[in-house]
Amino acid sequence: MNDYTAADWEPIFAFNGLKTFDDFWKLDAEWFEEPNKRRGGWSGVARCELKLPQGGTVHAFLKRQENHPTRTLRHPISGILTFVREFRAILLYRELSIPALTPLYFGTRTQNGDRRAVLMTEELADYRSLDQIAKEWATTDKPTRRAISRAVAALLRQIHGCKLTHNCFYPKHVFIRLKGTEAEARVIDLEKTKRLLFGRDRELRDIRRLIDPVMPWSRAERVRFFREYFGVARMTPEAKAEWNRIQRRHEAKRKSSRKKLRS
Repeated sequence: MNDYTAADWEPIFAFNGLKTFDDFWKLDAEWFEEPNKRRGGWSGVARCELKLPQGGTVHAFLKRQENHPTRTLRHPISGILTFVREFRAILLYRELSIPALTPLYFGTRTQNGDRRAVLMTEELADYRSLDQIAKEWATTDKPTRRAISRAVAALLRQIHGCKLTHNCFYPKHVFIRLKGTEAEARVIDLEKTKRLLFGRDRELRDIRRLIDPVMPWSRAERVRFFREYFGVARMTPEAKAEWNRIQRRHEAKRKSSRKKLRS
């Protein structure tokens, strides 16, 4: 797979001495998340501060991976590097105009038998993750709550409308930017995205992962979100049926969690 560099970032990279794959690979940056070590390799995320040619700085996230592949139906033996999957998904989301990440640099190399991947994306400035917002939900005013709900429902409806499922649509992967009385939503961690072939199980799984167990939505707020996702003013028979399926699984999961806490 060929290297990728965002054209408008080439002067910034050059100003910071980032011209080759090895420059990105060896970039001294503090880990944002400690490297995940398993499957004969590792992967980690760092937050980088880059200097701008005209003065000032800008931040980006740098993901690096050595081995640590994921096995798929297309790659059942050797597997595929996680960040290769994510970069391909980022390009797909951009092609479909789904708000997600902006890629800045991507490259892969094999050295002494070790497979390496580098993926740099632009920081989502002025955005906050939905799980952070959830901690302040009780003190958030109703107009803001509703704006956030509309934005997230519209984003998920767009993903599913493009015949995709995110497969990891947790609040920590959904980012919100508030602009007055409106909200914008973006989604990150796209490597588990899959095509929707038939049925609604995967779509409902995205919704369940959103509302379980982090979001402190009331029942009325969950119903409102579901209406917004379906784009209906009132719950249709189809929406009610899907809603009831989610509620049953939601309650089953809550009971299971309570049993684990008591044991």
